[in-house]
Amino acid sequence: MIYLLLSITASTLIFIIFKLFDKYNINALQAIVVNYFTACLFGIWSYDAPVKVGEILESEWIYGALALGFLFIAVFNIMAITAQRNGLTVASVATKMSVIIPVIFGVYVYNESAGFQKIAGIILALIAVYLTSAKPKITGNVSKGLLLPILLFFGGGIIDTSIKYIETRYLAENGIPIFSATIFGFAFIIGVTILIIKMIKKPFRFPLKTILGGAVLGITNYFSIYYLLKALNHENLESSTLFTINNVAIIMVSTLLGLWIFKEQVSKMNWLGIVLAIISILLITLA
Repeated sequence: MIYLLLSITASTLIFIIFKLFDKYNINALQAIVVNYFTACLFGIWSYDAPVKVGEILESEWIYGALALGFLFIAVFNIMAITAQRNGLTVASVATKMSVIIPVIFGVYVYNESAGFQKIAGIILALIAVYLTSAKPKITGNVSKGLLLPILLFFGGGIIDTSIKYIETRYLAENGIPIFSATIFGFAFIIGVTILIIKMIKKPFRFPLKTILGGAVLGITNYFSIYYLLKALNHENLESSTLFTINNVAIIMVSTLLGLWIFKEQVSKMNWLGIVLAIISILLITLA
C-alpha cells in the first residue's frame, strides 16, 4: 500500500509542476526533455545490476519501451498544455479517467467479465470526461476546448494498458528500474530530436530555470512510474482495484489543490463530472 500512496503523491505533483511551469514562464517542451534525461539517469542509478546495452536491445520488451517513449513525450506535452489552458482539474480527470481503457482491454484480452454494471460505468466515465472538461463561458468552437482532454484521455489509457501488459508478460521483478529508464531514454532521444528541428528553424534560449524545472519534474515522473510498477507487483492487490484507487485519489487531490493553490474556477457542471467520474470508476471496480 505504501507504493500506491507514493505513486499517487508523485502523480499529483506532476500536475502541480506543469501549472508552475506556466506561472514561471518555463517552456514545457524543453523542460519535458530535461525531465526524461533526469528520469533515465534515476532509473539507471536504481538498477542493482550492471547495465548491459546489448541485453536491453535484445530484450522482449524493447519495442514496447520504444513505443511508450513516443507516447510519453506526446502525452506529457498534451498534459502540460491541458493543465495550463483547461486547468488542473480537467487535466487530472481526463488523464485518470483513462482507467476505462485498460478495463475494456482486460475484457477482450484477459476474458474478464463485462456485465451491465461495468458497461454502465464505462458510459458514465465518457460523460464525466465531457462534463468535467466543458467550460460554459467558452465562445467559438466548443470542440476545440475538448480536443486536448480527449487526446489526454486516450493517450493516458493506452499508456496504462501497455505498462500493465508488458509488466505482466515480459518484465522480471528486478527489471522495473531498467525498463523505466529505457522508456525515459527513448522519450529523451525523441524530445531532443524535436528540439533540434525547432532550433534549426528558429534558434531559442535554454535558461537555467528550464533545466531546474525539468530536473524536478524528471525525479517526480520517474518515481510515479516506478512506484506504480512496484504496486502492480503486489500479489494481494488486483490491478483493476489498484488503478481505481490510484486514479480516484489523484482526481480528488488534484481538484482540491487546484481550488486551494491556483484558485481554479469549477462550475456546477464540472463538479457533476467529477462526481460521475468517481461513481463510474467505483462501479467498474465493484463489478
